[in-house]
Amino acid sequence: MNIETIAVDLLIPYARNSRTHSDEQIAQIAASIREFGFTNPVLIDNQDGIIAGHGRVLGARKLGMKLVPCIRLDHLTENQKRAYIIADNKLALNAGWDEEMLALEIEELRGEDFDLSLIGFAEEDLSRLINGVNFEPGTEAEQGKLDELAPQIVECPHCGESFNARDQQ
Repeated sequence: MNIETIAVDLLIPYARNSRTHSDEQIAQIAASIREFGFTNPVLIDNQDGIIAGHGRVLGARKLGMKLVPCIRLDHLTENQKRAYIIADNKLALNAGWDEEMLALEIEELRGEDFDLSLIGFAEEDLSRLINGVNFEPGTEAEQGKLDELAPQIVECPHCGESFNARDQQ
């Protein structure tokens, strides 16, 4: 797998790309590229068709970049390319956030006067994260007794009887 530097004007967007990019998001991507560099190469096929990175290419164009790093995926079949174009976008959306950890990171960045607009969160989301997370330890009523294990009820598949598996240890 080699990184090639390809002229932006030679890259061909996938005509049936179902992922959309608003002007606001393209501006965010461009700002990210300006701040952090072009850290994620565009994935292309043998004909310079974009498989993944449509938004990054649009951000690069907005910045007036002439060349972008690319990785050529010549091992994919046509159906694999079509499926990967969808999967690359959807799989990232399936992830979640550890909001307490996220709030800690954001708060520390804010304390260092880092420009939080570069991380992609709307101002109201940043405010909610910073102001809405309680880092105080929970009470015993909220968390339960930490030195006691909750019962583990198991049903016998043969006779249907239920019992606490923790009592059997």
